[in-house]
Amino acid sequence: MMAAAIHRTIVAVWRNEQPRLVTSLSRMLRDVPLAEDLTQEALVAALEHWPATGVPEKPGAWLMATAKRRAIDHLRRSRMLVDKHDVVARDMEQEQQAMPDFGAALDDDIGDEMLRLVFTACHPLLSQEARVALALRMICGLTTDEIARAFLVPEATVAQRIVRAKRTLSESGLAYETPRREQLSERLASVLEVVYLIFNEGYTAARGEHWLRPQLCNEALRMGRVLTSIAPQEPEAFGLLALMELNASRTAARTDAAGEPVLLMDQNRARWDRLQIRRGLLALRQARELAATDGFYVLQAAIIACHAEAASVEQTDWQRISELYAELAERAPSPVIELNRAVAVGLAEGPKAGLAIADRLVGEPALKSYHLLGSVRGDFLHKLGRFEEARTTLEAAANLATNSRERELLRRRAAEAAEAAARH
Repeated sequence: MMAAAIHRTIVAVWRNEQPRLVTSLSRMLRDVPLAEDLTQEALVAALEHWPATGVPEKPGAWLMATAKRRAIDHLRRSRMLVDKHDVVARDMEQEQQAMPDFGAALDDDIGDEMLRLVFTACHPLLSQEARVALALRMICGLTTDEIARAFLVPEATVAQRIVRAKRTLSESGLAYETPRREQLSERLASVLEVVYLIFNEGYTAARGEHWLRPQLCNEALRMGRVLTSIAPQEPEAFGLLALMELNASRTAARTDAAGEPVLLMDQNRARWDRLQIRRGLLALRQARELAATDGFYVLQAAIIACHAEAASVEQTDWQRISELYAELAERAPSPVIELNRAVAVGLAEGPKAGLAIADRLVGEPALKSYHLLGSVRGDFLHKLGRFEEARTTLEAAANLATNSRERELLRRRAAEAAEAAARH
């Protein structure tokens, strides 16, 4: 295997195994930041050894064994190797020999190792932004640039949040704890946001060669289902689950045979998963039965439900969708939500009305590098017959896109605008 191919394999394996490594080491060490550091060391070890020795038959087990050896070495070197650490080290050595099932759920109020660690990272000592960034980076394996894209902030800002959060947890002496039932509610909003952003990254990947990362979507869905069981009276937990189920129902139709993106307007709705749509609509109904007013996730799920229940693009209730986006923008003002409202208004009232909203967002600092603003504006300009403007707008958007599939799609659309301009 060529060095470049081995490197890609290492990155792919580590992306898959990193959450499991962090959760297992955190449980053993009772220190989340230290567990994350040792997981990074296991990655470095793989980068050093695998190009020479080849990829192991069980790469995940290799990474786990390496990380655990580093953890044992760390405890033995530490000046704080007191009785507690002796016990932990002995337990780790015994577990390494026994090779237990690290995915087994623990007997606590959460009952899910991965989700429990997300609750742990969402500690009240940290700000909301720091909680979410820390959980996404350390536990869920998203890179700082992927997190920055989700928050629409500079990568350096996210990196600083994570460093400060790790320092706070380490210095607090509360780096690892299992929040009990009375503590779950105060952390739930942060945990819901983490799961939401994991799903979003899986649904449309920020970077790389693939538009979708199904493993992230599936993990977010799994955690969302667990959340509804531990917070059965929380409407937003059901709203988030409904949102994810309804969006995920379109997965099979979102790419063609070559893996190229297929936009909503062009999707074959016969390929949408009707069972998943029914599950999503059921969760949405449960959310609305629990609350008199729709929250952030419930409103988004209601928007996706309008698509799911329509037999075609033409039969979609775009006016209702634009109204829901207006309500969502009032509840949680955001330039991204306003951009989505522009799309809905453009389909309900015409491209001129949609472009007017999108144009007002051009000066938004948060959208300066957001390629979808140019994508939306380019589409409206094309529909209005302003083909040359559409071409330049779509080309600029393509240059901002960091996912190769999206970049190529935008370039194709720019070429179509150029051809239309030449004809006219």
